[in-house]
Amino acid sequence: MFRKTGYILFICLVIVLSSCTSKFQKLLKSTDNNLKYEKAIELFEQEDYYRAEQLISQLMAVYRGTDKAEKLFYYYAYCYYNQKDYLMASYYFKKYANTFPNSKEAEESLFKCAYCYYLDSPKYNLDQSNTYEAINEFQLFVNKYPKSEKVKECNNLIDDLRSKLETKAFNIAKLYYKMSDYQAAVVSFNNILVDFPDTDHKEEILFYILKSNYYYAIHSIFDKQKDRHQEVIESYNDLVILFPESQYFDEASKMHKTSLKEIIKFK
Repeated sequence: MFRKTGYILFICLVIVLSSCTSKFQKLLKSTDNNLKYEKAIELFEQEDYYRAEQLISQLMAVYRGTDKAEKLFYYYAYCYYNQKDYLMASYYFKKYANTFPNSKEAEESLFKCAYCYYLDSPKYNLDQSNTYEAINEFQLFVNKYPKSEKVKECNNLIDDLRSKLETKAFNIAKLYYKMSDYQAAVVSFNNILVDFPDTDHKEEILFYILKSNYYYAIHSIFDKQKDRHQEVIESYNDLVILFPESQYFDEASKMHKTSLKEIIKFK
């Protein structure tokens, strides 16, 4: 009895959905643009973003230059945004802000453009193209709307994105060290200090630079060892000047003493 009732309900649901789909397909093929416009707005407000997007895409060119164009453009960007297609959403938010710069939604749209790139920014170990795009777009927003209440949020999100870039750079540098490519490791760790001067890993980075220089020196050919051990001394000084009570002090001191002894041999 219950199975039969459930089956009947299922069939009824399929018929209703098929009927709705059929009506929508007829609407898509219709030339009644006013009806399409009304239905597009209705579907958007009902959060049926997929079907609203299909109708709006047909109407964008039809209503270009009219009062309806601005609303359609704005809703179109949000259709993609609410479907989590952030790449397309960012494109249309940016285009909206440029096309309607005097709109009250222009500021919001420019922020959303950047925020879409932020949402599409992947884990630190993947390609960070969208992370750079997000930083650039947030900075563009801050420059254009310096008094916006969104500025603080932009700066916080930029810090979050930069932290991700720093983590990626730090792990790449450590990978060079683990692979015994000490010269590349030194360059990479130094680049982190330049690109992220406020890094919380400064002490550890300086220690890695010291270790990389040390192992690079002891594995160098004889003629190069003196100069490279001198770089060890300089790296040691950089560490202990900034961190006189460094947690790495004991190990750093051993390398420092060894390099001093090696330099004395050349005299």
